Amino acid sequence: MSPERSLRLAQRCGDTVQWHFKRNCSVTPRQLALVYALLCVISLTVAVFFWFMGATLVMPFTALELVAVAVAFVVYARHATDRERIELSAHRLVIEQERAGRVSHVSFNRAWVRVTPRSKPDALIEVSEGAQRVHCGHHIRLDLRDQVAREIRLAIKGY
Repeated sequence: MSPERSLRLAQRCGDTVQWHFKRNCSVTPRQLALVYALLCVISLTVAVFFWFMGATLVMPFTALELVAVAVAFVVYARHATDRERIELSAHRLVIEQERAGRVSHVSFNRAWVRVTPRSKPDALIEVSEGAQRVHCGHHIRLDLRDQVAREIRLAIKGY
């Protein structure tokens, strides 16, 4: 089998090979905000109706509910755009990870980089060069992590 065909999860961009992985989110942060606004309108409408009917404790519980849902939505939205990008060029292997809006870049010398085999089925892919280590593959299905690690090793060897 040719090396090109064995890099099924990678994309070639000129002289580089790239792997892109992101969270599988069904709702974007903008859609989530719209859902929350609709939820607020409906909940507050019901609460106001019962307030005027004499049930005064409905309003504080509605407010508590909306605050709890807002906190949950904010936590979800912060991680909705998390992603990883692994880029292999002629001399460098660069791993870029974004988590909760923070982006980190780690660069390895291609000649010295090592992709460690996973020790457990749910372990992440470990990429190292000397004392510098990065765990990647947070957004890769468990059954595909070994394949991605093999592809990275193959590409490092010279595809």
